[in-house]
Amino acid sequence: MNTYTEPERRAFALGQAVGLGFIQPLSLMRPGSVGRILTVSGSSVSDRDVERGLLEMGFVEGACVEVLHHGFWRRDPLAVRINQTMTVALRRCEASAVLVGPLLDSAMSATSASNRERDPS
Repeated sequence: MNTYTEPERRAFALGQAVGLGFIQPLSLMRPGSVGRILTVSGSSVSDRDVERGLLEMGFVEGACVEVLHHGFWRRDPLAVRINQTMTVALRRCEASAVLVGPLLDSAMSATSASNRERDPS
C-alpha cells in the first residue's frame, strides 16, 4: 500500500522540517504535526474497504487532523485527532491512504488580506 520511494520520503520530511507544506501521507507525519485532509484513496479492492472505513470514522476531505503519538514498536499505531473532537488509533498502512496538506484556515487568509489592505507595498 505504501508506494513512496526513498527520495519522496526525504522530500516529504524536508518539506515538513522547513514548513513548506508539502502534501504527504498521514503515515509520514510527525507527532505534533497538523494538516488538512485532501483525499482518502484506496487503489485495490482491499484498500477500498480501508477507504470506506476511514470515511465512516470521519476522515473526510477538509477535516483537520493532528498526529498525537506514534506507537513504540515500528511506530505503529498512530494516535490521530480529527477536527479537535475525536481521537482515533490507526495502523500505519491505514494512515498511508490519507493524504494531508497544509492547514490553511479562512481566518489566516482573512488576516493576511486585511494586512495587505493596510500596507499595500
